[in-house]
Amino acid sequence: MSKINKILIANRGEIALRIMRTAREMGIQTVAIFSEADRNSPHVRFADEAVCVGPPPSNQSYLLGDKIIQICKNLHVDAIHPGYGFLSENAAFCQKVADAGIIFIGPSPESMDLMGDKLTSKHTVAKYNRSAFRIPMVPGTPDAVTDRIIAKQKSKEIGYPVLIKASAGGGGKGMRVVEYEEEFDEQMDRAVSEAITSFGNGAVFIEKYITAPKHIEIQVLGDKHGNVIHLFERECSIQRRHQKVVEEAPSAVLTPEIREAMGQCAVMVAKACNYYGAGTVEFIVDENLDFYFLEMNTRLQVEHPVTEQITGIDLVKEMILIAEGHPLSIKQEDLKINGHSIEIRVCAEDPRNNFLPDVGTLHTYIRPQGNGVRVDDGFEQGMAIPIFYDPMIAKLITYGKDRNEAIDKMIRAIDEFKISGIETTLQFCKFVLKHEAFLSGKFDTRFIGLYYTPDKLDEPVDADEEIIAGVLSIHLLNHKKTVNSSASSVEVPIQQSQWKTKRLEYR
Repeated sequence: MSKINKILIANRGEIALRIMRTAREMGIQTVAIFSEADRNSPHVRFADEAVCVGPPPSNQSYLLGDKIIQICKNLHVDAIHPGYGFLSENAAFCQKVADAGIIFIGPSPESMDLMGDKLTSKHTVAKYNRSAFRIPMVPGTPDAVTDRIIAKQKSKEIGYPVLIKASAGGGGKGMRVVEYEEEFDEQMDRAVSEAITSFGNGAVFIEKYITAPKHIEIQVLGDKHGNVIHLFERECSIQRRHQKVVEEAPSAVLTPEIREAMGQCAVMVAKACNYYGAGTVEFIVDENLDFYFLEMNTRLQVEHPVTEQITGIDLVKEMILIAEGHPLSIKQEDLKINGHSIEIRVCAEDPRNNFLPDVGTLHTYIRPQGNGVRVDDGFEQGMAIPIFYDPMIAKLITYGKDRNEAIDKMIRAIDEFKISGIETTLQFCKFVLKHEAFLSGKFDTRFIGLYYTPDKLDEPVDADEEIIAGVLSIHLLNHKKTVNSSASSVEVPIQQSQWKTKRLEYR
C-alpha cells in the first residue's frame, strides 16, 4: 500500500473543488494549480497550497504536463488527480507521472492507450469476446478506412444511414451521418478534415447509424487486484452538438434484465483492458432496447454525481483508495439502486442562438438550496466567465425517492437558481424536464432536433415566473446600457470559431 498524504489536482473549477472536498475529508492535503485567468477562483482559495502554471490559454497552463510534474516534486506531492478533460486521458502524461514516482489517480497508461482510440478499444473488446458471454458491437468496419471506394462499398454492405467517426474522436468532432450514397464523399471529407484539425489524426471508421439512439453508460470501478464492479447506468441522451446537457440515474426505460446484462458487459470491457480506477463504458441503445458497445471513458465523468446519489458511494474516495492499492471494499451484491437522481449542466450558452457560448460577468449568482439539491460549481457572484475553457458554470443535481420527485425538485431548483449577466441553459433544461417525451422516458439523442426551437422558451409561464423574468430583463437591460456606454473598457466577445479553438471539449 502507498499512503497518499498530498494530492495535486491537475484541473480547475468545480471538479477541482469536488476532489479537494473528498481529500480534506480523508485527511489529505491538496495543491491547486491555476492559470492567470483563475487566480481568484474558489478552488485556488480552498486548497492548502496553490501554484500559478501560466497564462489563461490551456496549452500555456493546464496542459503543461512537465511543469505540473515539476511542481509536484517541488512540493513533495504524492499523487495527481486529473479530474476530467485536460490531461485526464493523456496516456503519455500518465506514464510520465509514474516515471517520476508519483501516483496517478486513474488507470494505467496501457489501459488508456487501449481504450483511448475507438478502433483499438473495439479490437480489445472483440478479443475478449471469445468467452461465452459476448459484448454486442455496432455493425461496422473493424479498421480505419482510407480508400474511398472501399469505404463506399462497406457502407453499402452495412446499409444506409451510416456514421463516419474519427477513431481518436470525442465530443462529436469528426462525426458525420450519411443518409444516402450520393452524399458520402462530401461527408467523409468533412469528417477527415475535422478529425485532423481536432485530434491530429485523420483516421475514420464506419458504423451503422442507429436512427433513434439512446446514449446510456455504465459506471465501473476496478482495483489493482483484478476486481471490477459496476454501479448501474446513467441516461445521457439529452445532448446538443453530441455533448450532454441533462443526465439521470437510473434510466427510465431499462428492465432489470437489460440493466444486469449491460452491467456484465461493462465489467467485461473493463477486464479486457485490465482496468483499475473509475471508468465509464458507453453504449448505444436502439428502439428495441438492444444495446451496443460504443467506447470507454478512462476517467471520472462530468455526470458522476447522479451515480453517487443513487448508490451512496463517493467515487473520488474510491479512486484514491484504489490508487493507494486497496482492494475494493464493495461487492457487486452489496449495491442496489436507491431513489432517482437528475443532473443538468448549467452552461454559459444561449439556447436561443444555437447554444453559442456567451461571455460576461455573473452580476447575479444565487444557488438553489433545500433537501435533495446539490450544486457543484467553481464560480461566485461577480466573477467573469473566462473565454478560454468549457462554458459550464455549474452542475445542478437533485435527488428524490423516485423519478417524479427528482424532476419536481429539479424544476423548483431551476426556478431558484438566479443568474444574470450572461445567457444560460437553465430555461432550456426546464423545457426538457416538462416535455412529455422526457416525462414518459420516450426520448433519444434527437430530442433537440425533434422537439426544441428557441420560440419554445417564449411560451407562457406562471405569474411568479413572469415577475422574476421582468426583474431580470430590467437588470439585463441596464447592464447592456452600461456596456454600450463604455465599450472601450469592455472585452468584446470572441467569434464562435475563435471560441472553439480555445475551449476544451469534454464529454
